[in-house]
Parts: sequence; C-alpha cells; structure tokens
Amino acid sequence: MYTLYGKQGAGSAAVEAALALARAPHRLVETATWAQNDAYAELLKLNPLGQIPTLLLEDGSAMSESAAILIHLGEAHPDSGLLPVDVSVRAQVLRGLVFIAANCYAAISIIDYPERWCEGADADEALQERIRAGTRARLHRHWEMFADVFPAHPWLSGERIGALDLLAAVVSKWSGSRKHLEAHRPALHQTLLRIETHPDVAPVFARNWPPA
Repeated sequence: MYTLYGKQGAGSAAVEAALALARAPHRLVETATWAQNDAYAELLKLNPLGQIPTLLLEDGSAMSESAAILIHLGEAHPDSGLLPVDVSVRAQVLRGLVFIAANCYAAISIIDYPERWCEGADADEALQERIRAGTRARLHRHWEMFADVFPAHPWLSGERIGALDLLAAVVSKWSGSRKHLEAHRPALHQTLLRIETHPDVAPVFARNWPPA
C-alpha cells in the first residue's frame, strides 16, 4: 500500500487522482508546512524539504516532486493509462509534465512566498505585491504557452486521461489561472473542466475542492 502525504486543495490532489486511476491501494496522511501536525515530523524524515506531495512507496522508499511521482506511477501501473504507450505521445506528455513543474508550479511558490525570493522583502508588503503581480502575469502567460503547445487529442495525455491531465487540472486551480484561461484559451479551459468530471477523478476533486 502507498502512503500519500498531502493536504486538501494542494498539489497532492494530482497524485491522489493518479492513484485512483491506477486503482492502487493507498492511505492519505494530511499535513503540510502551513498546517503542521504530528504527521509533519514523519514527513520531514522522508522529505527534508517538508514538501507535499510526498509518496511513501511499497518498498519503504519515498518519492517527492509531483511530476516525478506521476511518471513513476505511470511506469509502475502501465494499464492505468497515466502514461501513453505510444513513444512519441509519451515524449510529449513527459515534456508537458516537466513544463508545468518548471514553469507553472514553480511560479506558485513565488506567489505564495515572495519574501523567500527577494532579500529584504520580509517587511516590505508593497515589494511583495509587486513580485506577486509580476509572477502571476508570467504564470498566466506560461499557461497560454502550454495551451498552444499541448492541445488535447482528446485528452492532454492522448487517447486516455492520464498524468498530464491530472497535473494540469490541479495546478491551474491556483492564482487566477482558470479565469485567465477561460478568457484567453477557452479550449484548454473546457478540457480542464472535462478532466475534473471524469468518473474516476471527480470524487478526488470534490474532496479537495468541495462544491460551494
């Protein structure tokens, strides 16, 4: 059985959805840097950065980094459809996963914690907001690029819903990206909504983002 360390509404939702698609038995342990509890000490032993998601594998080793976890699960569960069989399609899915991790997910960290990335910004709220605004604009531009480079056929992962769909649907939830895409890249926006309502994925999204 896998153990997934994560938090409701966080990036761990993508891995949770992947485990659901793979029909992989797992248990969820809720903890995070911003919501530390007794389980946070366990998390630090597995991942010194204290980042979520962190996945404890069946052999007792740990994996971190969302894209890497999704790739591993796709390889460990080849029938899940998380990674496409076709070599060319798989190459683009891997490219898309790393694109989101490097360009979109990374921007969220700056928006959430601008003081970590600019010396002297701790006590300067105006400077922090300028950093957030600039990073948010860049994030939205990255999502436009993603939409142009990675169209759905009919899913972002190819013929079946897969890892790239899950990561895109989760990371686009933050910092106004969905609203921006609705206005500027409506086709991708519609694909993201379709991903969320997939029968295997919908319960995971409903748990992480309960309907109002």
